[in-house]
Amino acid sequence: MSQDINTTGFTHRARVMRVLNYEQYDRLPIVTMGFWPETLLRWQAEGHLSEEEVKMHREGNRYDRAILGKLGFDFSWEGTFVRPNTRLLPSFKCKVIEEFPDGTRTMQNADGVTVIEKDGLVSIQAEVEHLLKDRRSWEELYLPKLQFSEQRIESALVAIDGVKTPFNEGCLEHLATHGQNDEIYHILHCGSLIGFIRNLTGVVGLSYIYADDEPLFDEIINTVGKLSYQCVENILRRGARFDMAQFWEDICFKNGPLINPNVFREKVGPHYLRITELLRQHGINIVALDCDGCIDTLIPTWLENGVNTMFPIEVGTWGGSIAKWRLKYGEKIRGVGGMDKRVFALDKIAVNREIERLKPLVELGGYIPMPDHRIPPDALWENVAYYCEQMRIEFT
Repeated sequence: MSQDINTTGFTHRARVMRVLNYEQYDRLPIVTMGFWPETLLRWQAEGHLSEEEVKMHREGNRYDRAILGKLGFDFSWEGTFVRPNTRLLPSFKCKVIEEFPDGTRTMQNADGVTVIEKDGLVSIQAEVEHLLKDRRSWEELYLPKLQFSEQRIESALVAIDGVKTPFNEGCLEHLATHGQNDEIYHILHCGSLIGFIRNLTGVVGLSYIYADDEPLFDEIINTVGKLSYQCVENILRRGARFDMAQFWEDICFKNGPLINPNVFREKVGPHYLRITELLRQHGINIVALDCDGCIDTLIPTWLENGVNTMFPIEVGTWGGSIAKWRLKYGEKIRGVGGMDKRVFALDKIAVNREIERLKPLVELGGYIPMPDHRIPPDALWENVAYYCEQMRIEFT
Protein backbone atom coordinates (compact mmCIF):
# COMPACT_ATOMS: atom_id res chain seq x y z
CA MET A 1 0.00 0.00 0.00
CA SER A 2 1.50 3.32 -1.03
CA GLN A 3 1.25 6.53 0.95
CA ASP A 4 -0.97 8.29 -1.58
CA ILE A 5 -3.39 5.34 -1.48
CA ASN A 6 -3.33 5.46 2.30
CA THR A 7 -4.41 9.09 2.40
CA THR A 8 -7.12 8.73 -0.26
CA GLY A 9 -9.57 6.70 1.80
CA PHE A 10 -12.13 4.24 0.46
CA THR A 11 -15.60 3.13 1.40
CA HIS A 12 -16.25 -0.34 2.82
CA ARG A 13 -17.53 -1.52 -0.55
CA ALA A 14 -14.46 -0.25 -2.39
CA ARG A 15 -12.12 -1.82 0.17
CA VAL A 16 -13.71 -5.24 -0.21
CA MET A 17 -13.56 -5.17 -3.98
CA ARG A 18 -10.00 -3.87 -4.07
CA VAL A 19 -8.73 -6.52 -1.69
CA LEU A 20 -10.43 -9.38 -3.54
CA ASN A 21 -9.20 -8.06 -6.89
CA TYR A 22 -5.59 -7.79 -5.67
CA GLU A 23 -5.64 -3.99 -5.90
CA GLN A 24 -4.27 -1.33 -3.54
CA TYR A 25 -6.42 -0.16 -0.65
CA ASP A 26 -6.08 2.15 2.34
CA ARG A 27 -6.93 -0.42 5.04
CA LEU A 28 -8.58 -3.78 5.45
CA PRO A 29 -12.33 -3.84 6.06
CA ILE A 30 -13.06 -5.08 9.59
CA VAL A 31 -15.77 -7.66 9.06
CA THR A 32 -17.71 -10.30 10.97
CA MET A 33 -20.10 -13.08 10.00
CA GLY A 34 -22.53 -12.12 12.75
CA PHE A 35 -23.39 -13.43 16.22
CA TRP A 36 -25.13 -16.33 17.89
CA PRO A 37 -28.38 -15.07 19.52
CA GLU A 38 -27.05 -16.39 22.84
CA THR A 39 -23.98 -14.17 22.43
CA LEU A 40 -26.10 -11.04 22.25
CA LEU A 41 -28.16 -12.17 25.26
CA ARG A 42 -24.98 -12.63 27.30
CA TRP A 43 -23.68 -9.21 26.31
CA GLN A 44 -27.04 -7.71 27.24
CA ALA A 45 -26.83 -9.33 30.70
CA GLU A 46 -23.35 -7.85 31.09
CA GLY A 47 -24.64 -4.37 30.26
CA HIS A 48 -23.01 -3.91 26.86
CA LEU A 49 -26.26 -3.99 24.90
CA SER A 50 -29.78 -2.80 25.59
CA GLU A 51 -32.84 -5.05 25.65
CA GLU A 52 -34.17 -3.24 22.58
CA GLU A 53 -30.96 -3.80 20.61
CA VAL A 54 -31.04 -7.53 21.28
CA LYS A 55 -34.78 -8.00 20.81
CA MET A 56 -34.92 -6.03 17.56
CA HIS A 57 -31.63 -7.27 16.12
CA ARG A 58 -31.75 -8.72 12.63
CA GLU A 59 -28.82 -9.08 10.27
CA GLY A 60 -28.41 -5.91 8.24
CA ASN A 61 -30.88 -3.75 10.17
CA ARG A 62 -30.07 -0.59 12.13
CA TYR A 63 -29.74 -2.47 15.43
CA ASP A 64 -27.24 -4.82 13.85
CA ARG A 65 -25.29 -1.84 12.54
CA ALA A 66 -25.39 -0.20 15.96
CA ILE A 67 -23.96 -3.30 17.67
CA LEU A 68 -21.29 -3.65 15.01
CA GLY A 69 -20.38 0.00 15.48
CA LYS A 70 -20.03 -0.37 19.24
CA LEU A 71 -17.57 -3.21 18.76
CA GLY A 72 -15.68 -1.58 15.90
CA PHE A 73 -16.70 -3.72 12.93
CA ASP A 74 -17.34 -2.01 9.60
CA PHE A 75 -20.19 -4.32 8.63
CA SER A 76 -21.51 -7.89 8.83
CA TRP A 77 -20.94 -10.11 5.81
CA GLU A 78 -24.26 -11.88 6.46
CA GLY A 79 -26.19 -8.61 6.33
CA THR A 80 -25.25 -7.91 2.71
CA PHE A 81 -27.10 -10.77 0.98
CA VAL A 82 -30.05 -10.71 -1.38
CA ARG A 83 -31.51 -14.22 -1.17
CA PRO A 84 -34.11 -15.48 -3.64
CA ASN A 85 -35.95 -18.50 -2.25
CA THR A 86 -34.27 -21.58 -3.74
CA ARG A 87 -35.62 -23.91 -1.05
CA LEU A 88 -38.90 -25.82 -0.72
CA LEU A 89 -41.94 -23.70 -1.63
CA PRO A 90 -44.14 -24.19 0.18
CA SER A 91 -42.09 -25.71 2.96
CA PHE A 92 -43.45 -28.47 5.15
CA LYS A 93 -45.42 -27.44 8.20
CA CYS A 94 -43.40 -27.79 11.37
CA LYS A 95 -45.15 -30.08 13.84
CA VAL A 96 -44.53 -31.98 17.06
CA ILE A 97 -44.56 -35.73 16.49
CA GLU A 98 -43.89 -36.97 20.03
CA GLU A 99 -43.10 -35.40 23.41
CA PHE A 100 -41.15 -37.05 26.24
CA PRO A 101 -41.18 -36.49 30.04
CA ASP A 102 -37.71 -34.87 30.06
CA GLY A 103 -38.90 -32.10 27.70
CA THR A 104 -37.33 -33.63 24.62
CA ARG A 105 -39.58 -33.89 21.58
CA THR A 106 -39.35 -35.09 18.01
CA MET A 107 -40.35 -32.50 15.44
CA GLN A 108 -40.87 -32.46 11.71
CA ASN A 109 -39.06 -29.38 10.40
CA ALA A 110 -39.65 -27.25 7.30
CA ASP A 111 -37.60 -29.66 5.15
CA GLY A 112 -39.69 -32.68 6.14
CA VAL A 113 -36.92 -34.01 8.38
CA THR A 114 -37.73 -35.42 11.82
CA VAL A 115 -35.32 -34.00 14.40
CA ILE A 116 -34.85 -34.14 18.16
CA GLU A 117 -35.54 -30.81 19.84
CA LYS A 118 -35.22 -29.57 23.41
CA ASP A 119 -35.61 -26.12 24.94
CA GLY A 120 -32.24 -24.53 25.58
CA LEU A 121 -30.38 -26.86 23.23
CA VAL A 122 -28.28 -24.74 20.84
CA SER A 123 -26.23 -27.41 19.08
CA ILE A 124 -27.14 -28.94 15.71
CA GLN A 125 -30.27 -31.07 16.08
CA ALA A 126 -29.99 -34.85 15.74
CA GLU A 127 -31.88 -36.20 12.71
CA VAL A 128 -34.20 -39.17 13.21
CA GLU A 129 -35.99 -39.66 9.89
CA HIS A 130 -36.13 -38.18 6.37
CA LEU A 131 -39.19 -38.14 4.11
CA LEU A 132 -37.02 -37.98 0.99
CA LYS A 133 -35.59 -41.45 0.45
CA ASP A 134 -36.76 -42.79 -2.95
CA ARG A 135 -38.36 -41.83 -6.26
CA ARG A 136 -41.92 -42.00 -4.94
CA SER A 137 -41.26 -39.58 -2.08
CA TRP A 138 -39.28 -37.33 -4.45
CA GLU A 139 -42.02 -37.09 -7.08
CA GLU A 140 -44.93 -36.80 -4.65
CA LEU A 141 -43.52 -34.63 -1.86
CA TYR A 142 -40.47 -32.72 -3.10
CA LEU A 143 -40.41 -32.20 -6.86
CA PRO A 144 -43.59 -30.03 -6.80
CA LYS A 145 -41.98 -27.81 -4.13
CA LEU A 146 -38.85 -27.15 -6.23
CA GLN A 147 -40.44 -25.43 -9.23
CA PHE A 148 -39.72 -21.83 -10.20
CA SER A 149 -42.26 -19.07 -9.55
CA GLU A 150 -42.10 -15.28 -9.32
CA GLN A 151 -42.84 -15.61 -5.61
CA ARG A 152 -39.30 -16.93 -5.12
CA ILE A 153 -37.93 -13.60 -6.36
CA GLU A 154 -40.44 -11.30 -4.76
CA SER A 155 -39.81 -12.82 -1.30
CA ALA A 156 -36.10 -11.94 -1.48
CA LEU A 157 -35.12 -9.25 1.03
CA VAL A 158 -32.78 -6.33 0.40
CA ALA A 159 -31.20 -4.20 3.15
CA ILE A 160 -31.86 -0.55 2.29
CA ASP A 161 -30.66 1.96 4.88
CA GLY A 162 -30.70 -0.81 7.46
CA VAL A 163 -34.27 -1.91 6.70
CA LYS A 164 -34.99 -5.31 5.12
CA THR A 165 -37.23 -4.60 2.13
CA PRO A 166 -39.03 -7.18 -0.07
CA PHE A 167 -37.63 -7.31 -3.59
CA ASN A 168 -40.89 -6.13 -5.17
CA GLU A 169 -41.25 -2.97 -3.07
CA GLY A 170 -39.12 -0.36 -4.76
CA CYS A 171 -35.77 -1.99 -4.25
CA LEU A 172 -35.10 -2.91 -7.89
CA GLU A 173 -34.07 0.66 -8.69
CA HIS A 174 -31.85 0.58 -5.63
CA LEU A 175 -30.13 -2.59 -6.88
CA ALA A 176 -29.91 -1.30 -10.45
CA THR A 177 -28.14 1.93 -9.46
CA HIS A 178 -26.30 1.01 -6.27
CA GLY A 179 -22.92 1.53 -7.89
CA GLN A 180 -23.62 5.26 -7.75
CA ASN A 181 -23.48 5.07 -3.97
CA ASP A 182 -20.17 3.52 -3.02
CA GLU A 183 -21.28 2.74 0.54
CA ILE A 184 -23.76 0.10 -0.61
CA TYR A 185 -22.54 -3.48 -0.79
CA HIS A 186 -24.68 -6.40 -1.92
CA ILE A 187 -24.04 -10.10 -2.56
CA LEU A 188 -26.41 -12.19 -4.68
CA HIS A 189 -26.99 -15.52 -2.99
CA CYS A 190 -27.15 -18.28 -5.62
CA GLY A 191 -28.51 -21.04 -3.41
CA SER A 192 -27.04 -24.46 -2.65
CA LEU A 193 -26.43 -27.17 -5.23
CA ILE A 194 -25.67 -30.13 -2.93
CA GLY A 195 -25.66 -29.04 0.74
CA PHE A 196 -29.39 -28.29 0.60
CA ILE A 197 -30.04 -31.76 -0.84
CA ARG A 198 -27.93 -33.26 1.94
CA ASN A 199 -30.20 -31.44 4.41
CA LEU A 200 -33.24 -33.12 2.87
CA THR A 201 -31.88 -36.66 2.74
CA GLY A 202 -29.17 -36.81 5.39
CA VAL A 203 -25.62 -37.89 4.56
CA VAL A 204 -26.43 -41.60 4.68
CA GLY A 205 -29.65 -41.15 2.71
CA LEU A 206 -27.87 -39.21 -0.03
CA SER A 207 -25.31 -42.01 -0.34
CA TYR A 208 -28.01 -44.66 -0.61
CA ILE A 209 -29.86 -42.73 -3.32
CA TYR A 210 -26.65 -42.50 -5.33
CA ALA A 211 -25.94 -46.22 -4.88
CA ASP A 212 -29.49 -47.49 -5.41
CA ASP A 213 -30.89 -45.11 -8.02
CA GLU A 214 -28.28 -42.96 -9.76
CA PRO A 215 -30.81 -41.52 -12.26
CA LEU A 216 -32.84 -40.24 -9.30
CA PHE A 217 -29.66 -38.81 -7.75
CA ASP A 218 -29.02 -36.97 -11.03
CA GLU A 219 -32.60 -35.75 -11.27
CA ILE A 220 -32.57 -34.26 -7.78
CA ILE A 221 -29.28 -32.45 -8.41
CA ASN A 222 -30.43 -31.24 -11.84
CA THR A 223 -33.75 -29.98 -10.44
CA VAL A 224 -32.06 -28.00 -7.66
CA GLY A 225 -29.40 -26.70 -10.07
CA LYS A 226 -32.02 -25.59 -12.59
CA LEU A 227 -34.05 -23.80 -9.91
CA SER A 228 -30.97 -21.94 -8.63
CA TYR A 229 -30.11 -20.88 -12.19
CA GLN A 230 -33.67 -19.66 -12.84
CA CYS A 231 -33.68 -17.55 -9.67
CA VAL A 232 -30.31 -15.98 -10.45
CA GLU A 233 -31.25 -15.35 -14.10
CA ASN A 234 -34.58 -13.76 -13.17
CA ILE A 235 -33.06 -11.31 -10.69
CA LEU A 236 -30.24 -10.31 -13.05
CA ARG A 237 -32.60 -9.95 -16.01
CA ARG A 238 -34.58 -7.36 -14.05
CA GLY A 239 -31.51 -5.11 -13.99
CA ALA A 240 -30.31 -5.68 -10.43
CA ARG A 241 -26.56 -5.19 -9.96
CA PHE A 242 -24.32 -6.90 -7.42
CA ASP A 243 -20.72 -6.67 -6.32
CA MET A 244 -20.31 -10.42 -5.97
CA ALA A 245 -22.21 -13.71 -5.66
CA GLN A 246 -22.05 -16.59 -3.21
CA PHE A 247 -23.19 -20.19 -2.89
CA TRP A 248 -23.74 -22.14 0.35
CA GLU A 249 -22.89 -25.83 0.76
CA ASP A 250 -21.58 -27.02 4.17
CA ILE A 251 -20.76 -30.39 2.63
CA CYS A 252 -17.52 -31.07 4.55
CA PHE A 253 -16.48 -32.00 8.08
CA LYS A 254 -13.15 -32.02 9.90
CA ASN A 255 -11.65 -34.88 7.87
CA GLY A 256 -12.88 -33.86 4.42
CA PRO A 257 -16.00 -33.88 2.22
CA LEU A 258 -19.25 -35.72 2.87
CA ILE A 259 -19.47 -36.59 -0.83
CA ASN A 260 -17.00 -38.34 -3.12
CA PRO A 261 -14.97 -35.55 -4.81
CA ASN A 262 -15.20 -37.30 -8.19
CA VAL A 263 -18.98 -37.56 -7.94
CA PHE A 264 -19.09 -33.92 -6.86
CA ARG A 265 -17.04 -32.85 -9.89
CA GLU A 266 -19.11 -34.89 -12.35
CA LYS A 267 -22.61 -34.25 -11.01
CA VAL A 268 -22.49 -30.82 -9.37
CA GLY A 269 -19.64 -29.05 -11.17
CA PRO A 270 -21.59 -28.33 -14.40
CA HIS A 271 -24.30 -26.49 -12.48
CA TYR A 272 -21.73 -24.21 -10.86
CA LEU A 273 -20.27 -23.47 -14.28
CA ARG A 274 -23.62 -22.64 -15.85
CA ILE A 275 -24.47 -20.19 -13.07
CA THR A 276 -21.01 -18.59 -12.83
CA GLU A 277 -20.94 -18.04 -16.60
CA LEU A 278 -24.27 -16.22 -16.26
CA LEU A 279 -22.91 -14.13 -13.40
CA ARG A 280 -19.89 -13.07 -15.43
CA GLN A 281 -22.10 -12.04 -18.32
CA HIS A 282 -23.55 -9.53 -15.84
CA GLY A 283 -20.16 -8.28 -14.63
CA ILE A 284 -19.95 -10.36 -11.44
CA ASN A 285 -16.41 -11.72 -11.29
CA ILE A 286 -16.05 -12.52 -7.58
CA VAL A 287 -17.98 -15.71 -6.76
CA ALA A 288 -17.67 -17.09 -3.23
CA LEU A 289 -18.45 -20.45 -1.70
CA ASP A 290 -19.58 -20.86 1.93
CA CYS A 291 -18.56 -24.29 3.18
CA ASP A 292 -17.49 -25.30 6.67
CA GLY A 293 -15.03 -28.09 7.40
CA CYS A 294 -11.93 -29.26 5.53
CA ILE A 295 -12.73 -28.32 1.94
CA ASP A 296 -9.36 -28.95 0.27
CA THR A 297 -10.37 -31.83 -2.02
CA LEU A 298 -13.41 -29.95 -3.38
CA ILE A 299 -11.55 -26.72 -4.18
CA PRO A 300 -10.38 -27.91 -7.64
CA THR A 301 -13.99 -28.45 -8.75
CA TRP A 302 -15.01 -25.00 -7.54
CA LEU A 303 -12.08 -23.27 -9.23
CA GLU A 304 -12.62 -25.18 -12.48
CA ASN A 305 -16.25 -24.07 -12.53
CA GLY A 306 -15.94 -20.37 -11.79
CA VAL A 307 -15.98 -20.18 -7.98
CA ASN A 308 -12.87 -18.26 -6.86
CA THR A 309 -13.39 -17.17 -3.23
CA MET A 310 -13.49 -19.50 -0.21
CA PHE A 311 -15.46 -18.67 2.94
CA PRO A 312 -15.36 -18.84 5.99
CA ILE A 313 -12.09 -20.88 5.99
CA GLU A 314 -12.63 -22.56 9.36
CA VAL A 315 -9.41 -22.94 11.31
CA GLY A 316 -10.82 -25.84 13.34
CA THR A 317 -8.63 -28.78 14.32
CA TRP A 318 -7.42 -29.17 10.71
CA GLY A 319 -5.78 -25.73 10.42
CA GLY A 320 -7.75 -24.29 7.52
CA SER A 321 -5.75 -21.47 5.93
CA ILE A 322 -5.58 -19.68 2.60
CA ALA A 323 -1.76 -19.93 2.64
CA LYS A 324 -1.56 -23.54 1.41
CA TRP A 325 -4.22 -22.90 -1.24
CA ARG A 326 -2.36 -19.85 -2.51
CA LEU A 327 0.81 -21.93 -2.87
CA LYS A 328 -1.11 -24.49 -4.92
CA TYR A 329 -3.48 -22.32 -6.97
CA GLY A 330 -1.84 -18.89 -7.00
CA GLU A 331 -3.95 -15.76 -7.37
CA LYS A 332 -6.83 -17.71 -8.90
CA ILE A 333 -8.09 -18.21 -5.35
CA ARG A 334 -9.27 -15.61 -2.83
CA GLY A 335 -10.56 -15.92 0.70
CA VAL A 336 -12.75 -14.34 3.37
CA GLY A 337 -12.57 -15.67 6.94
CA GLY A 338 -9.85 -17.79 8.50
CA MET A 339 -9.62 -15.87 11.80
CA ASP A 340 -9.76 -18.29 14.73
CA LYS A 341 -12.74 -16.99 16.71
CA ARG A 342 -11.87 -19.22 19.68
CA VAL A 343 -9.37 -16.61 20.90
CA PHE A 344 -12.29 -14.34 21.85
CA ALA A 345 -12.91 -16.63 24.85
CA LEU A 346 -9.31 -16.26 26.08
CA ASP A 347 -7.45 -12.98 26.58
CA LYS A 348 -5.85 -10.08 24.72
CA ILE A 349 -2.55 -11.93 24.46
CA ALA A 350 -4.32 -14.66 22.50
CA VAL A 351 -6.01 -12.04 20.31
CA ASN A 352 -2.63 -10.41 19.58
CA ARG A 353 -1.12 -13.78 18.74
CA GLU A 354 -3.94 -14.50 16.28
CA ILE A 355 -3.52 -11.11 14.59
CA GLU A 356 0.22 -11.80 14.20
CA ARG A 357 -0.66 -15.12 12.56
CA LEU A 358 -2.93 -13.32 10.10
CA LYS A 359 -0.33 -10.76 8.97
CA PRO A 360 1.55 -12.91 6.42
CA LEU A 361 -1.77 -14.18 5.08
CA VAL A 362 -2.99 -10.63 4.44
CA GLU A 363 0.28 -9.84 2.67
CA LEU A 364 -0.54 -12.53 0.12
CA GLY A 365 -3.36 -10.31 -1.15
CA GLY A 366 -6.89 -11.32 -2.12
CA TYR A 367 -7.73 -12.14 1.49
CA ILE A 368 -9.98 -10.52 4.10
CA PRO A 369 -9.65 -11.91 7.65
CA MET A 370 -12.95 -12.53 9.41
CA PRO A 371 -14.00 -14.65 12.42
CA ASP A 372 -14.44 -18.09 10.89
CA HIS A 373 -18.12 -18.32 11.83
CA ARG A 374 -20.66 -16.46 13.94
CA ILE A 375 -19.20 -15.15 17.19
CA PRO A 376 -20.18 -17.68 19.92
CA PRO A 377 -21.52 -17.12 23.45
CA ASP A 378 -18.16 -17.66 25.16
CA ALA A 379 -16.70 -14.62 23.38
CA LEU A 380 -15.78 -11.78 25.74
CA TRP A 381 -17.04 -8.38 24.65
CA GLU A 382 -13.74 -6.76 25.59
CA ASN A 383 -11.75 -9.19 23.46
CA VAL A 384 -13.93 -8.69 20.39
CA ALA A 385 -13.72 -4.89 20.70
CA TYR A 386 -9.95 -5.15 21.22
CA TYR A 387 -9.63 -7.31 18.09
CA CYS A 388 -11.44 -4.68 15.99
CA GLU A 389 -9.28 -1.90 17.42
CA GLN A 390 -6.01 -3.75 16.81
CA MET A 391 -7.00 -4.88 13.32
CA ARG A 392 -7.64 -1.25 12.38
CA ILE A 393 -4.20 -0.28 13.74
CA GLU A 394 -2.26 -3.18 12.23
CA PHE A 395 -3.79 -3.20 8.75
CA THR A 396 -3.94 0.51 7.92
